[in-house]
Amino acid sequence: MSVTAYVEWVLGQSRSASAPFVITEVDPGTGAIFARNRWNAAFGDDVAFADLNGAQTSLTADRTEFLGRNGAMERPQALASGRPLSGSVGAGLDPCAALQTRLQLPPGATAEIVCFLGQADCTAAAQALLAKYRAADLDAVLAAVTTQWDATLGVLQISTPDRALDVMFNRWMPYQTLACRVWARTAFYQASGAYGFRDQLQDVLALCVARPEIARAHLLRAAARQFAEGDVQHWWLPESGRGVRTRVSDDRAWLAYAIAHYVMVTGDAAILDEPVPFIAGPVLADGERDAFFQPTTSAERPSLFDHMALALDASLATGAHGLPLIGTGDWNDGLDAVGAGGHGESVWLGWFLYGALSDCALLADHRGLPDKADAWRRHGNLLRSALDDVGWDGDWYRRAFFDDGTVLGSVGDRECRIDSIAQSWAVISGAGDPARATRAMAALNRYLVRRDDGLVLLFEPPFDKPDRDPGYIKGYPPGIRENGGQYTHAATWAALAFALQGDGDRAGEIISMLNPIRHSDTAVAINRYKVEPYAICADVYSQAPHVGRGGWTWYTGSAAWMYRVSLEGLLGFRLSGATLRIDPCIPRDWPSFGIVYRHGLTTYDIVVDNPDSVCRGVVAVQLDAAALPPSAPVVLVDDGATHRLHITLGSTS
Repeated sequence: MSVTAYVEWVLGQSRSASAPFVITEVDPGTGAIFARNRWNAAFGDDVAFADLNGAQTSLTADRTEFLGRNGAMERPQALASGRPLSGSVGAGLDPCAALQTRLQLPPGATAEIVCFLGQADCTAAAQALLAKYRAADLDAVLAAVTTQWDATLGVLQISTPDRALDVMFNRWMPYQTLACRVWARTAFYQASGAYGFRDQLQDVLALCVARPEIARAHLLRAAARQFAEGDVQHWWLPESGRGVRTRVSDDRAWLAYAIAHYVMVTGDAAILDEPVPFIAGPVLADGERDAFFQPTTSAERPSLFDHMALALDASLATGAHGLPLIGTGDWNDGLDAVGAGGHGESVWLGWFLYGALSDCALLADHRGLPDKADAWRRHGNLLRSALDDVGWDGDWYRRAFFDDGTVLGSVGDRECRIDSIAQSWAVISGAGDPARATRAMAALNRYLVRRDDGLVLLFEPPFDKPDRDPGYIKGYPPGIRENGGQYTHAATWAALAFALQGDGDRAGEIISMLNPIRHSDTAVAINRYKVEPYAICADVYSQAPHVGRGGWTWYTGSAAWMYRVSLEGLLGFRLSGATLRIDPCIPRDWPSFGIVYRHGLTTYDIVVDNPDSVCRGVVAVQLDAAALPPSAPVVLVDDGATHRLHITLGSTS
């Protein structure tokens, strides 16, 4: 029989664009196929390779030869002919790598064929990689990779009445976050490899328990993309440092929020003293919305705390209503025209900035900086007053104000009457008036949760023919992505807000609705959803004829937020340095659930019982044989033993 390995080279963002520039060769030292794209500005010197562990007996780098003029992957012409491959390599081909070996198997015998696919920064490095792995015990290599993933994904394992949640939480969500969002930074719908400033900051917060060193390294990496003026690169390419300077308003606050959350969870206050340089480059001119360039690195190296403080202080400007300026977009980049003139304001950013100011004021307190802490709290209180004054629309909170002062997200609007994140963050930030926040979340539940379709919309109705230009968001058809579809990132915040209000039934319902397994558990659902059942998707379409169709998968921050909301909001797992508090808010029909948490070499086997069918309310805590006060945190030890933590929920009234 013959065995053939086949790959189509891209070596760029688009195969159709890069294929004419890919040149292949047979490396004389290894016999492997090497491929380069010299026209790739960032990776032109890199060498990609394909190899059959040196066992190839014939090969070709000509896709047309392999598939045939009218051939296809299902019936390659080269395999139908039975002849050896021609050995064609070089320039001007439709590039691929097809490597074939022939073997005879006696009855009952087995053979192992190994295919290597990789890339290195030069020929010598590629040859060294092939030599290393040709000589390696590949079973041991695979075992090492498996051990690494088990060590990461096994830090937290849950067992709940929702089996679909367990499957996604225990392996798939943290894998998607780390492998795709943090390491690869690429997927089917986006292939840039860039870091988004706000994006990976949110992603790594889901790793603070299992891989805090990765979160720490990224906080320092992100802070190093801040200009001395306080703003940051909205995204940047790590291989060159080139990136875009913008007027997007929320990036800076995400840096502060992420630093505060990391320190709270890990107890690693020493990170605040780490020196981090600024970058330098041209300041945006009046009327200039963004600029793409390669900055320089400054000699000045202030502490991470100073970067955080600068980010907050640079975010305190307000508009005519006392709310933060939205600039060319807050969290929703699609609203880039709302405040392009420099006067538009964001209600959502007011809630978010209040939360960041409150968290960072605590860090300032611990560092003995009362003046700084007081200043941030005073500004937060001013935001809170403005939000409850001009932010309130009668039944829910408005979304924003255009440059001319016109409201966006009001009951009188034909489009975008109610926006999800302006309601959920009134609760998450802790700044909203409790009665109004309850009313706002009830409106979110009424208008944005479509149970028959299994959707939680970003806003409603979508933009179609807006009276004022909100920005590029209107370029999406109604109900697609940010334009009134389900934007899963925001939907997780709705679940978190319900949990913080003590409504575990709705929180659990939304988490279940967002789970891709629930969109793929019947043949009809699979044909409607049309995307992977094991990856969180960024969006789900909400308008006919595509209601329920999944959109952008894998490369979405929704995976990290789904993980955090499930762990922290629903299951109530709150790690703070060397202490742990369990304060769940679960569906009342959950009789119990379990968490196994590995703390260093020690295992904490946590069981939460719910005999009275409540959503929230810890009434008893027992650690091993000792009873603890219900409100007291558990002091963690790393003694190599297994400790059993038993929590009982019940009515606390």
